[in-house]
Amino acid sequence: MELLNIECLGKRLRLEGSIAGWQQLYWDNQLVSQKSASATDQAFHIHSFELTTQTSAPIETDASEGVMVSPNIGALPVRLEIDVNWQPFQLDYCLLIEDELITQGKRTVEDIERQTPEVVAVKNQKISVVGLASLGFKLLKSAKVVKVLFAGASVAAYSWLFSFEFALALIGCLVFHEYGHIRAMKHFGMKTKGIYLIPFVGGLALSDERINTRWQDVYISIMGPTFGLILSIICVGLYWITGNVFFAGLAAFNALLNLFNLLPILPLDGGHILKSISFSMNSVVGLVACIAGAAIGVFISYSLGLALLGFLLLIGSVEIVFEWRGRHQSHLLPLDRYGQIFSTVWYLLTVASLVGIIWYFAGSGDEMLAIPLQILGS
Repeated sequence: MELLNIECLGKRLRLEGSIAGWQQLYWDNQLVSQKSASATDQAFHIHSFELTTQTSAPIETDASEGVMVSPNIGALPVRLEIDVNWQPFQLDYCLLIEDELITQGKRTVEDIERQTPEVVAVKNQKISVVGLASLGFKLLKSAKVVKVLFAGASVAAYSWLFSFEFALALIGCLVFHEYGHIRAMKHFGMKTKGIYLIPFVGGLALSDERINTRWQDVYISIMGPTFGLILSIICVGLYWITGNVFFAGLAAFNALLNLFNLLPILPLDGGHILKSISFSMNSVVGLVACIAGAAIGVFISYSLGLALLGFLLLIGSVEIVFEWRGRHQSHLLPLDRYGQIFSTVWYLLTVASLVGIIWYFAGSGDEMLAIPLQILGS
């Protein structure tokens, strides 16, 4: 990830690094210093290098010939001192040229969140059906007519399963969910491309800007289901006030949609959330805690007869274990201890609340309202 980007002798001095300890320093996009990953987790680093300078020195001649100049080439010593703390993140730096202090300062999580990296990291993407479908969608997303076509197809699809009125209400729930993602993106100053509805899949909120921290990934991902939970709670309240079963069905099915979004499987919201939490844990203890939590979730799911939910939780847990090894190569700033705990609690409370709404209406005696729970138990 990009840790620092400051001016040095009229050019940009950029420091790239990771929590594993490796650092690379670039001056005008040229590598001038690097540090390898260290098992000692050393926080203080000194990057020393020399820049070749060229000045014009006058050479005196006689009056008839005037004054001639000759280039004078020399080496200019530069030193960048870095002291970085990862959890919570803070980077202190000072730049010296010929042992003279030029600039100094510090960077925090807020600075990393707001930065626009100069060089975009290249990711090795595996070819898959999902990846090809995503690529095809990106080719079409620039056309505004696609939004209208997808929205119309979604209304037709849900009308075929339910009624036209319920289909419109369900589309409204999906839009409200995606609006939660949009609000989260705007919170970090990210430009958004809007909301796309995909038949039988849900919706998608897009942005051309990339995230820089794990907290951004968690916050943007979980705000969609959080908005969905708020909407389900509102529908529950309307059902209690009016007694109209329409609001009860909307609350239950909306809760089901948001609950599936919280499953720990990429590219679902839950996959991003749990991956960011687990990848921010730098010890084996953190990984064991993550596996234990997932195992408890699987056990509870099967104990309550939620076989499908437990199976999907198991798949997501295995995926997190396999990808945990590559956590140090990520360009995202990890969560600190407080962020890990807060994100976990937020996630679990959201899941428990959605399951509670589904469970509540399943016990009402209405066969239609029991469908979401039957799906989880299938």
